[in-house]
Amino acid sequence: MPSSWWSYLLSGLAAVCMGFAKTGMPGTSVLAVALMAQGFRHDAELSVGAMLPILLVGDVVAVAWYHRHTSWLRLWRLFPAVSLGLAIGYGVLRMVEGNQLRPILGVLIAIMFFAEILRRRFSADQIPHGWAFTAGVGTLAGFGTMVGNAAGPVMTLYLLSQELPKDRFMGTCAVFFFIVNLIKLVPYTTEGMITAETLKFAMYGIPMTLFGVVLGRWAYHRLSQRTFDFLILCLAGTASLWLFVG
Repeated sequence: MPSSWWSYLLSGLAAVCMGFAKTGMPGTSVLAVALMAQGFRHDAELSVGAMLPILLVGDVVAVAWYHRHTSWLRLWRLFPAVSLGLAIGYGVLRMVEGNQLRPILGVLIAIMFFAEILRRRFSADQIPHGWAFTAGVGTLAGFGTMVGNAAGPVMTLYLLSQELPKDRFMGTCAVFFFIVNLIKLVPYTTEGMITAETLKFAMYGIPMTLFGVVLGRWAYHRLSQRTFDFLILCLAGTASLWLFVG
């Protein structure tokens, strides 16, 4: 559990960032993972477990808003590879303990950071559409979400390649993360990553997430998107280095 006001501040900011991510700003999700890990400096595994109940609350809100627009065909194509990634990620979690996960999270956030840059650099018709791309993205998304709740940018990259309308994009993304986050409840609990203490912390983080959801919807239409994206990408890149060497 966070043990100081500074830790609670970082963890609370992580919850707000995840709320932002649920309202169409996926670049904030990698920053949220790093902030939560810094808030739980004594145990990176607990930081991942503490985030899951918070994520599920955001998922419920997103699904309630967008589920009618879900493209199930895109999800069925992706889930075999996602299942493989989830299995690999669970194997990694069984082999590491506590802060042994920190450098893995650092590398994972760096990968997601570059995926987000690629997503913003290329248009939809420049992104591959073949089975190899789908398999690679699905495996990375499954691994990333299992190990660190960090699959937002790569999932966004995949959905962008499908050239979905905005509502269908949001609905497919919302349902995907709700499903995989539900799946993660059992392995996280059996590995001791979700405990009574982390659930108590979630009671603090959930209102922060809901605040992030509302703030994200407000900010999306009022802030300069280019400026916001630039700041988030810079912070996410710094976060990956912070976790890897910190």
